[in-house]
Amino acid sequence: MTDLPAVVFDFGGVITASPFEAFARIETERGLPKDLVRRINSTNPDTNAWARFERAEIDAAAFDAEFAAEARALGHDLPGSVVLAVLSGSVRPRMVAAIDLLKERGHKLGCITNNVPAGHGAQMSATEERAAEIAAIMARFEYVVESSKVGVRKPDPAIYELACTGLGVRPEECVYLDDLGINCKPAAALGMRAIKVTGEDQALSDLEKALDLPPGTF
Repeated sequence: MTDLPAVVFDFGGVITASPFEAFARIETERGLPKDLVRRINSTNPDTNAWARFERAEIDAAAFDAEFAAEARALGHDLPGSVVLAVLSGSVRPRMVAAIDLLKERGHKLGCITNNVPAGHGAQMSATEERAAEIAAIMARFEYVVESSKVGVRKPDPAIYELACTGLGVRPEECVYLDDLGINCKPAAALGMRAIKVTGEDQALSDLEKALDLPPGTF
């Protein structure tokens, strides 16, 4: 696939380090089972506290209580507020540099992010300074879809269609990067070239291949 007009990015876990790394630290520090947060979030995935919060159907206080109740149902003590406090991962500079290069080359750029109405800015930052850093990255995209603003979250196909409509492209004219396979599948089903991100080097290498760029371009 050559000269694709659009590249659409997930944010957390792609442009920033995966929040799952922070979740793992919480689990270790609090003596909780490995992958407990993933387990809670995969139980009733369309109607649990996380899903409802990402669609802005509940506020932070309700999420704190409802997530804690879901954890208790599995036999563990974990307030939702503890999870929210570590959501915003560190920025990956090479990913930002790749975005800048793609923009210079004339590719249309979009972002689809599942986020929640908490913290500061699109990536739920703990401080205004951090939010400003994220906002500067977000400003590079021609079109951004935030789940908490549109009331739809990945992996609902509608959110990918919103991004394509906003960019003025068809799904088959897009490369899509996400760190979760469950979010890549509907993108691929719509016709996007989906890249599952497991790390920065791998993501950039696969993006070069998708765009027929020489190795080391990014």
